[in-house]
Amino acid sequence: MANLKSSKKDVRRSERRRAVNTGVKSSLKTYAKKVRTTAASKDESATSEALKQAVKALDKAVQRGIIHKNQAARRKSRIAKAANTAAAK
Repeated sequence: MANLKSSKKDVRRSERRRAVNTGVKSSLKTYAKKVRTTAASKDESATSEALKQAVKALDKAVQRGIIHKNQAARRKSRIAKAANTAAAK
């Protein structure tokens, strides 16, 4: 455990950030799942709306430094691919 007052404060701060970041990462997974489920249900308007929300959330997470930009690009690519293949069928 840290001895300095500033180090103790850093530990508290990083714990709060970890909790927030965990929640954001969980919500990103939920957005991706919504895209896949709406794509499977063949509802194109709902799929495009869910895709738009997911991309927005991923971009926001990148800006805040929660995930890496390449990870966001990979996730966006995968959910867009799922939406497009469902629309083509």
